[in-house]
Amino acid sequence: MVRNSLGRELPESFNGRQVVPYQDPYSLQPDCNQATRPLRRINPDQEKVLPNLREAIIAAGLKDGMCIATHHHLRNGDALLGAVVRELDALGLRDITIASSSIHPVHAELIPYIEKGVISGFECGVNGPIGEMVSRGELNCPIIVRTHGGRARAVMSGQVQIDAAFIAAPSCDSYGNMTGAFGPSACGSLGYAHTDARYAKKVIAVTDNLVPYPARSFAIQQTLVDYVVPVESLGDPSKIVSTTTRITRDPVGLQIAKYAAQVIETSGLLQDGFSFQTGSGGISLAVADQVRQKMQAGNIKGSFGCGGITGYFVDMLEEGLFQTLFDVQCFDLKAVESIGKNAGHQEISADMYANPFNAGAVVNQLDCVILGATEVDVNFNVNVNTESNGLLLHNTGGHSDTAAGAKLSIITAPSIRGRLPIVRDEVTTVTTPGATIDVIITERGIAVNEQHADLKQELQKRKLPVKDIRELQQEIYSVTGKPRPLEFTDDVVALIEYRDGSIIDAVRKIKT
Repeated sequence: MVRNSLGRELPESFNGRQVVPYQDPYSLQPDCNQATRPLRRINPDQEKVLPNLREAIIAAGLKDGMCIATHHHLRNGDALLGAVVRELDALGLRDITIASSSIHPVHAELIPYIEKGVISGFECGVNGPIGEMVSRGELNCPIIVRTHGGRARAVMSGQVQIDAAFIAAPSCDSYGNMTGAFGPSACGSLGYAHTDARYAKKVIAVTDNLVPYPARSFAIQQTLVDYVVPVESLGDPSKIVSTTTRITRDPVGLQIAKYAAQVIETSGLLQDGFSFQTGSGGISLAVADQVRQKMQAGNIKGSFGCGGITGYFVDMLEEGLFQTLFDVQCFDLKAVESIGKNAGHQEISADMYANPFNAGAVVNQLDCVILGATEVDVNFNVNVNTESNGLLLHNTGGHSDTAAGAKLSIITAPSIRGRLPIVRDEVTTVTTPGATIDVIITERGIAVNEQHADLKQELQKRKLPVKDIRELQQEIYSVTGKPRPLEFTDDVVALIEYRDGSIIDAVRKIKT
């Protein structure tokens, strides 16, 4: 075992890979060139359209032990990954690694194929039952969880080599020009599929809306696509909305949002050119509403909003509060509609959004990001991967990416969740290091990282409830009591990879 700079104990290797312990957010440098894939030639008489997924798998040359990927823009409505795995099983293929951009609860349908040995591991974040069963030791399936930017880095560097990418294409022509903006399964941005299309050894566009060539608009172009497969349905786009996209009405959440908006205003960042990202949860949208009102009152014109885009940000774009939306994924159907009609609503790749190993990601230009948390600790480290019961139930998303890039990263969370305190001595799992978290806000008060003494003093001048993080913790403990530590075995079931490829923590099997 080895320890990283946060004191987290890690295995020296995992699933055949040597572990590089996390040291700090910014110093690790790339040690390789961009990956390449074989060139290919398509002659004028060659057709790309194949009759079904099975023929595409055969044409792609998939064999035992290879790696496939899909994107998660249809989120909990995705039907493609399950369909591909069923065909892999029917063809007798085994030991397949899944390197999709994310796994959602809908993909619990993969569990029998893990048990049969069709799937042998995941190189991606896992939400829901699969992560829970792995945490309990009920499935033997090693997992490496990556950030959105970290996944782009891993694919572009060749650390993760995708043998075949199956891209759900809501609108696609016979030569592979595709977009997510139109069609019965429209999902909006295809931002996570861009990297796969460029670096996978074979690329298969799968569509339930085959349109005449040339498609009238496209996000991914024909030169990257080997085969096109028509199917009856890619899934249910109504299930893209898998979390609340309504402003919270809960008094606790509204108080947190009010404090957050006041912190942003106090920081001095809320001026012309302001750039902003929030999540899609009720508290995050309440913060956005507060910021929106302050921008309207001050006639402030922002530069861009980014990340996963909701209809709320679309409203701010159409009101002129932002010049541009940089969209790597749409979180609701209003955002899906917008990307097909608003010139200022621009689709971007996960590479452009958050890859730390390029010539400059969008997150580096963020003024402020609002983020959630399952737990935080007295060193400002944040956990979003595991629940307080130790179960691996969530992916990292852009959490660590945006925290590292933004000038001001704010965590908003209720002080007590499920009768458990939000502030711990140590988080169960470190997702995002405290060095990149600036402010933690609960309804009981505001904790400011010591590296921002000026901001802390200004907030105190404005009579806001600023508290030392340990003071805030003890106040919460007076209500909840101090939680008992969880017990784990020594068996590592997953690694949490920081955005630069180093390992920030390990997830262990729960002791039962």
